[in-house]
Amino acid sequence: MIRRRPPWALLAVLVLAQICYPLTAGTTRARLTVATVVLGYLLSVGHALLSRGPRAAAALVAVATGGGFAVEAVGVATGVPFGGYDYSGELGPKLAGVPLIIPLAWTWMAWPAWLAAVRLTTPPAGPAGPAAGRLAGVRITLAAVGLAAWDLFLDPQMVAEGYWHWRDATPALPGLPGVPLSNYLGWLLFAVLLMSALRPLAGTTAGATDGRDAPMLALYLWTYVSSVLAHAVFLGLPASALWGALGMGVTAVPLAVALGRPRWPGGGRPQPRPQRSGVDAAA
Repeated sequence: MIRRRPPWALLAVLVLAQICYPLTAGTTRARLTVATVVLGYLLSVGHALLSRGPRAAAALVAVATGGGFAVEAVGVATGVPFGGYDYSGELGPKLAGVPLIIPLAWTWMAWPAWLAAVRLTTPPAGPAGPAAGRLAGVRITLAAVGLAAWDLFLDPQMVAEGYWHWRDATPALPGLPGVPLSNYLGWLLFAVLLMSALRPLAGTTAGATDGRDAPMLALYLWTYVSSVLAHAVFLGLPASALWGALGMGVTAVPLAVALGRPRWPGGGRPQPRPQRSGVDAAA
């Protein structure tokens, strides 16, 4: 029970920080952005450590933080695979042209996206044989889409704030000028590679979910709902609210439905109690 409390406490602080975001501006907003990312990073890595152990936490850091930094550094230097872009200096210290909080952000969302996909693709009895291989592919795809679609919210918001900019933002999604389509495709490719590596490196415990993962699933759904609301109402970005709702909803909406449906033993519905005979009733 004690191990379940820190993730919930950090999640509460994170939610409060995100609620404050639309109420700030300028340098204060940039600092709050950095603080929010750090909180999210500590939440996800800390949850992986407490719920799955050092191996899972190290795997998450290696593939999401290390891999995220590597792909960002290549992207800034060469324009591959996202397109040519540059970061401003508002997000803190940079290494190889990449603010150090950027790979932390992808780590923050990679873990809940993975657990959401695991929750959605785990049958009650467990698959066997060829079905297990197909299910693994579906899980990786769902987790990758669940992570990469977050960028449909993130990039338009950060570009609007001036935290980074694209040298050539064409072609772009309708209603989302300033961010090239290549950016979203590049993140989807990286997300597939990330999720493909995470499960083997993290170990078997990363292939199942239980009650310990409630804070991470709540984080994923909160990110989805709050992002749609913030973009549509508070940030003046209705197009990214719509695109993000559609893209991230591929994972978030089924997750909300699944969490609202009880998981009965054996995977079915509760069976009616047998009728007692007259003799039994009289006993």
